[in-house]
Amino acid sequence: MGIRVYKPNNAGRRNMSVSDFSELTKGAVPEKSLLRPKRRTNGRNNQGIITVRHRGGGHKRKLRVLDYRRVKDGMKAVVDSIQYDPNRTARIALLVYEDGTKRYMVAPEGLKAGDTVVSGTKSAPVTGNCLPLNEIPLGTEIHNIELQPGCGGKMCRAAGTKATLVACEDDWAQITLPSGEIRRVPSACRAVIGIVGNGDHMNIVIGKAGRSRWMGRRPYVRGTAMNPIDHPHGGGEGRTKGGRHPVTPTGKPTKGTSTRKHKKPTNKAIIRRRRSRRYGVLKLG
Repeated sequence: MGIRVYKPNNAGRRNMSVSDFSELTKGAVPEKSLLRPKRRTNGRNNQGIITVRHRGGGHKRKLRVLDYRRVKDGMKAVVDSIQYDPNRTARIALLVYEDGTKRYMVAPEGLKAGDTVVSGTKSAPVTGNCLPLNEIPLGTEIHNIELQPGCGGKMCRAAGTKATLVACEDDWAQITLPSGEIRRVPSACRAVIGIVGNGDHMNIVIGKAGRSRWMGRRPYVRGTAMNPIDHPHGGGEGRTKGGRHPVTPTGKPTKGTSTRKHKKPTNKAIIRRRRSRRYGVLKLG
């Protein structure tokens, strides 16, 4: 796992970098039985109206069906290959169980082809194994964490992410998330041991606008460059800084304002909110 930098033979290549894909298994091809067509919406709803801006285009992809639940308890699985997934930042591992069943999982750092993983209670807390939080030693780095038992992993699935199990008492466990938030979840929830692989993804430099278009990201236009009818920051004689705090095209604040609902039922599960770079610890209202 590393980063490859291009020679600056033109403006688009200057400072551009890509992953060297050294962790992938050579010659591995996607498992056809685990591929699904990906329907494109381009940020539009069923009436054709744009509801999410800056989406559209991009290279054609197919979805890989991943197993976030890992419910084949006690059955060993051999890692057939580590593969690339165009729909996520992390790598995926193709597992082949003893009964011949094949499944994809998010590949943790250090997992390679030929390794054996297992899930369920009384499993060893080693990289790639999936077991309940109440059976994981305190201080262990985990990922793909469930919020409710049996619902499948929801948290820490992106490249290089991890959480730390800091406490476990009775029916609840406390984990520290990558954002710094401390949250409690039922101790019966499952998690996978280890750190999600491809941690160098955050250091990749896109390099040119066209590469963003390959990913399905359309151009972003500044609000100050628009007309007053199109954006609250638009208009004015000459260049302006907007004249107000940054807002969205619909007038909602974009900086320093909590977007989480204050009456959300899961707020009681948050012990300490994540830290904001601008205002310190965010508090629930």
